[in-house]
Amino acid sequence: MPNVVTEAKIFACNQSRELAEKIAETFGVKLGNVITSTYSDGEFQPSYEESIRGTRIFIIGSTHPGPQNLMEMLLMIDAAKRASARHITAVLPYFGWARQDRKDKPRVPIAAKLVAKMLEAAGATRIITMDLHADQIQGFFEKPVDHLFASTVFLPYLRSLNLENLTIASPDMGGSKRAYAYSKALESDVVICYKQRAKANVISHMELIGDVTGKNVVLVDDMVDTAGTLTKAADLMMERGALSVRAICTHPILSGSAYERLENSKLEELIVTDSIPLKQKSSKLRVISCAELFADVMHNVHYNKSISSKFIM
Repeated sequence: MPNVVTEAKIFACNQSRELAEKIAETFGVKLGNVITSTYSDGEFQPSYEESIRGTRIFIIGSTHPGPQNLMEMLLMIDAAKRASARHITAVLPYFGWARQDRKDKPRVPIAAKLVAKMLEAAGATRIITMDLHADQIQGFFEKPVDHLFASTVFLPYLRSLNLENLTIASPDMGGSKRAYAYSKALESDVVICYKQRAKANVISHMELIGDVTGKNVVLVDDMVDTAGTLTKAADLMMERGALSVRAICTHPILSGSAYERLENSKLEELIVTDSIPLKQKSSKLRVISCAELFADVMHNVHYNKSISSKFIM
């Protein structure tokens, strides 16, 4: 008998419903029906309200903390496995807990590895995610991982700005590889910020490696949490003679005083994706949707087509 490809179905975790609706529309299907029941003590139970037997399903949900977002994804995967879905693809626009990707001091967990194993134990047969905090997290999985790059959506926007004397900057040493990849695509210079932390989310000292005098600078990072690093780097670069400073950060966590820091900073704009829903609006935030990128990759995965063209860097 011929190998018949059944219709794909797309479902959303609550925290990513708006993005999932955009993805489903671009993909060309209706978002699947899931109802979540919640007990008075906070326990919740998702329920698929349509048959998924023998189908490929995509479950869309970012797993940013708190823990309920990851727990909802795990329960959705487990429910799909028990409902006899043939393929269960966990689509995580933002893979949370990824900053804990190694033991950087004694007696701490490697949370990224733990999350990977939990997703597989729940029943995920494939993972699609974007701009992991560390590329090697792909190796924590035994199932296929499609690691997408937000540069696919960011580069066209940067080119549309037609910035003269463009310089790409990394806010820390760890992001130098990412900054170099952008600079290569845009044929620009690179500078790097060297920072020392007193503790998590607190910078004690920052220095600039490179010259930004008379340059339009674009800082590149995978996420922005408290915005302390970005705003401090932007202020430093303007002090060193930069004409303007923008920032590109894939995942807008924006916790604590991030919005206040952003408004008071010398950043001209912060460009992000909609991998995580924003908590509030800001005049300095520009959101570029990643829905089309995910929809195209999901379509090609479902129909067993190559997705290599989606990897710009």
